[in-house]
Amino acid sequence: MTASTIAITSGPCNASLRPRKILLLAAILAVIALPVLTHAQQVPGAAPANAGASNAEVHVLPVQGNIYMLVGAGGNITVQAGSDGVLLVDTGLTGMSDKVLAAVRSISDKPIRYIINTHIHPDHTGGNEAIAKAGSTVAGGNVVGDIGASAGDQATVIAFQTILDRMSSSNPPTPQGAWPTETYTTPERKMFFDNEGIEIIHIPAAHTDGDSMVFFRRSDVISTGDIFVTNRYPIIDMQRGGNVQGVIAGLNRIIDIAIPADLQEGGTMVIPGHGRLCDIADVVFYQEMVTIIRDRVQDMINKGMTLEQVKAAKPTLDYDPRYGADTGIWTTDMFVEAVYKSLSPKH
Repeated sequence: MTASTIAITSGPCNASLRPRKILLLAAILAVIALPVLTHAQQVPGAAPANAGASNAEVHVLPVQGNIYMLVGAGGNITVQAGSDGVLLVDTGLTGMSDKVLAAVRSISDKPIRYIINTHIHPDHTGGNEAIAKAGSTVAGGNVVGDIGASAGDQATVIAFQTILDRMSSSNPPTPQGAWPTETYTTPERKMFFDNEGIEIIHIPAAHTDGDSMVFFRRSDVISTGDIFVTNRYPIIDMQRGGNVQGVIAGLNRIIDIAIPADLQEGGTMVIPGHGRLCDIADVVFYQEMVTIIRDRVQDMINKGMTLEQVKAAKPTLDYDPRYGADTGIWTTDMFVEAVYKSLSPKH
């Protein structure tokens, strides 16, 4: 099992006519089209966490600074590599762990020291157990149960506290080896690794109630998890505390942190939970889309319209060609219903 490497230089991937950006867009779109379930989440209609793994490949995209992006393992994975070792943001699907490890080893032979989970869904946490076991670090912090005794023999897995709470009480149970070994409950957690300051930022009640974004300060890269994706409307997992208002707050936080370069392109790079590498312009467009749809639905609620009437009014119509879906695990109707229930006082 070997990882394919995309041999291109870093740079934003938006709708520009510059040749290097068109090449980058073509490469990322080709990867996204691979036969792998790229969003196997625990929502209605989701497939198992290892679905599609046998035919999928993991591709490596250099971003900037110490940061790389792995595509094709489920959710996008961020890799920070340096003299201290390797840090991963998310671990992909369970069945892709060997290919993820091979891709990481194509970047660095240093030990995997840390894994940061952006949220609980298995396309982002499915590889926790296998990949953590392949690493090592110094035990410390809020270690959990039996894991604490052997935490030095694996990479530290960091997540917001609600992820541990849900994993440790789920039915069917999540294997203990996949649980976070270090949690935080504050608005953010800061650390220094590979000669770089890292901010882990909690966004309450957004995609879920356990979302974290990760900002690599020296490399100037934000890994967003599923608060920001480029290939569909945002999934709002209301069963796990998600809300459209939190999604918008998270997008606003990304925009607040990011600084564009010339002509509003480049500068801070943004790795979404799914889809192509982006810069701040892409996030602004997505934030405006979600905000406009939120406001349309809120206006309809204020007029006393029911959920079915709101769906029939098609508040997403002008964005559907880009983000809409009639089939799959997250349809346009499901998104509209989640927005409606986020805003309606009756839900």
